[in-house]
Amino acid sequence: MLTDLPNVGPSLAGDLRRIVIETPAQLAGQSLLALYERLCEVTGIRHDPCVLDVFMSITCFVDGGPSLPWWDYTAERKALLAR
Repeated sequence: MLTDLPNVGPSLAGDLRRIVIETPAQLAGQSLLALYERLCEVTGIRHDPCVLDVFMSITCFVDGGPSLPWWDYTAERKALLAR
């Protein structure tokens, strides 16, 4: 279940379903930027950049990383977007 992932509640699980992510396994190897851009396209709005932090946390987790709070990825996201 998507809500079994760290930092994913019902609302974000619904957002993931909107971009055709139905299971945690489908996140393996995904680009967090591509997921974010697809979500923005599908919903027609620019989401808060913290959504990227959550995408970083769940793609890292699914790829074998630790379960960390989303805000642990904020500095990494800011550095990524600054490039």
